[in-house]
Amino acid sequence: MNTRSLSNSTPLFCGAIFLLAAVTSVMLSGCGAVYTAVKKRNLDVETEMSDSVYLDPVSRSKRSIYVYIHNTSDKDIEIKSRILSALQENGYKVVLDPQKAHYMLQANILRCSKSDRRTANLALEAGFGGGVTAAALAYAAGGGPRSAAGFGVLGATLATVGDAMVEDTVYSMITDLQIRERPLKGEVITQTQHADIKQGTSTSVRQDIRGAQAGWKTYRTRIVSTAEKVNLDFATAQPSLEQGLVRSISGVFVE
Repeated sequence: MNTRSLSNSTPLFCGAIFLLAAVTSVMLSGCGAVYTAVKKRNLDVETEMSDSVYLDPVSRSKRSIYVYIHNTSDKDIEIKSRILSALQENGYKVVLDPQKAHYMLQANILRCSKSDRRTANLALEAGFGGGVTAAALAYAAGGGPRSAAGFGVLGATLATVGDAMVEDTVYSMITDLQIRERPLKGEVITQTQHADIKQGTSTSVRQDIRGAQAGWKTYRTRIVSTAEKVNLDFATAQPSLEQGLVRSISGVFVE
């Protein structure tokens, strides 16, 4: 065997293997991108509530409600007018004085941003007032595990470019909902409350309220709405997210 000839052919052989790996990577990336583009071509919107809320049925004369909708997300979202319209269509009278209301509806839109299904599910499972772990947020931001081992630098780069052109995008909207209801005749509601309040990084205050008679029965839940589509932008997702939230909140008051 000619050792010199074999030595000269080694770079060509390695180059061919490298090129084959790069082409294979691009082909796999292309197949994945096409699969995503086809499967996620239609807008998929879901709205889920962490806990069910059951209100006592009352006569029409008591169907008065005070509504307070707050938005602490970084998106311009306005749903109050549609919620008021939905409640009025269901026979409720919207009042401006909470003392004259039989029901009080309070909602806060906490966050509305790009996410993934895993993070949205974690937020739903956390329930009213619950947070989302830093690890989950990092995962949603693109910190999930990636590996290009065995494909070469060129193949991994081309695969990344191909994947970037077709993105399975999920937007989630997280809303905490509190509903208060006047007790029925003969009902006495007592309240026990514990609160740990932080002041700065080194001071905390603990409050205990025991045995106080409450004027309301209180229900709390969390609503998570998601919109998913390939290369989805927020302007496209927003109307469906808002519609799902309005339907979920007003649905609590439908008998």
